[in-house]
Amino acid sequence: MKCLIAGAALVLLAVPAFADGDAAAGEDQFNRQCVTCHVIKDPDGNTLAGRNANTGPNLYGIVGEAPGAVEGFNFGDSVKEWGETGAVWDEDNFVGYVMNPTGFLREVLDNRRARAKMAYQVRDEQQARDIWAYLESIQPEE
Repeated sequence: MKCLIAGAALVLLAVPAFADGDAAAGEDQFNRQCVTCHVIKDPDGNTLAGRNANTGPNLYGIVGEAPGAVEGFNFGDSVKEWGETGAVWDEDNFVGYVMNPTGFLREVLDNRRARAKMAYQVRDEQQARDIWAYLESIQPEE
């Protein structure tokens, strides 16, 4: 039993631990990496981040929402299919998706033909978590 506990502890120590993201760092990353394609605009038309980009969907209010559910945006079939499974945007889904959009969709849909329209990949997991923390920080109050 002691060996089992010791082994489990070693495995846990070997896995990189990421604290919750840093919203301020995420804002900086969003303004460096995401504004080319995305905007964050509230329902009143106020731009909270980004410019007038519309290559990707408006990211305002996506926390907890189904993938592919932003009205007025033409999502790819794979993202819509994923959203129809009951999936929602949470930190782990966001991080997995932005780090490898097509690979992530192929995995969650168990379909090697699934494809994402988003070609850009965030290369650093902590940066992806920081961007998520930023998106959470500017979401609408419920």
